[in-house]
Amino acid sequence: MTQIDTYIPSSFIAIFAHPDDIEFGCAGTLAKWIKAGARARYVIVTSGDVGVARDGVAAEGMTRAKAAAIREAETTAAAHAIGVEDITFFREPDGMVVNDIALRRRMVREIRQFQPEVVVTADPTLLYTPRGGINHPDHRAVGGAALDAVFPASGQPNLFEELAGDGIHAHKVRKVYVVSWGEGDHLVDISDTIEQKIEALLKHESQVGHVEGLGDRIRERGQERAGDSGLGYAECFRVLTIEGDETWTKLIAANPDQYKAAIAE
Repeated sequence: MTQIDTYIPSSFIAIFAHPDDIEFGCAGTLAKWIKAGARARYVIVTSGDVGVARDGVAAEGMTRAKAAAIREAETTAAAHAIGVEDITFFREPDGMVVNDIALRRRMVREIRQFQPEVVVTADPTLLYTPRGGINHPDHRAVGGAALDAVFPASGQPNLFEELAGDGIHAHKVRKVYVVSWGEGDHLVDISDTIEQKIEALLKHESQVGHVEGLGDRIRERGQERAGDSGLGYAECFRVLTIEGDETWTKLIAANPDQYKAAIAE
């Protein structure tokens, strides 16, 4: 059963494959959290270096390096539109991401270093899109790697223990928000941030600059997600609770220095 989610984390990392994945999937929710004071970091695994094309044809002279530079600049502008300044690009090859130990280690490092309360990522189980297509393999690989990084890796000091030598210690995440395209169990009201979501998405001019009526399409999808919930516009998630309220409170009490970033105002 889908419920309306009013939870506001104190901090989050959003881990996604491509430069525009956040804006399409969850920027309204992230903008809402940031307005409420949440610390934020984006981790973008590829720089979308094969994704600057029209009708399947790359623009003349458009190399992967040029495409990556364009898309990283667009990502930065989109992040700034909702108040995110902290962005990490892994620069993995677009279209060839693999959920392996090396990628998991990089994600664990980010999680432990930033110490978020929440991780937001893609659904690794989504093979087919609701509109009858195939979900990009990078989306699935990154979503799977992010979940594997959250549990058990980031919170287990005897996994990737070499990171402690850099002063980066094990950190347990409280919740994971997995972006859903219809199979989620939580709806977040983005009625107050839908225009910020659209503004951020429009920063990806290389991807959507030629799309007419994009804002109206995003509003329609927001209404579709809201359904009969009574919300104006919504984004949908499957929410995974890694540490329950009682355990989280005990973690903070027992390790105030370690978890101070996760609970910082």
